[in-house]
Amino acid sequence: MKVETEIDDLRQRHHTLDGEIEVESTLVCPDEIRISSLKKEKLKIKDLIRELETSG
Repeated sequence: MKVETEIDDLRQRHHTLDGEIEVESTLVCPDEIRISSLKKEKLKIKDLIRELETSG
């Protein structure tokens, strides 16, 4: 897979996580553990994107 394609896929997943965090945050009783987990995944993806951009 080309690096650009992988970066695009990761950016899409990052964007999807934003939506999932937003939905969970607006619930009457949001699951803070799930929100925290989603945010951690989002940060990992951001770091991976950064790594791919600098190496590619």
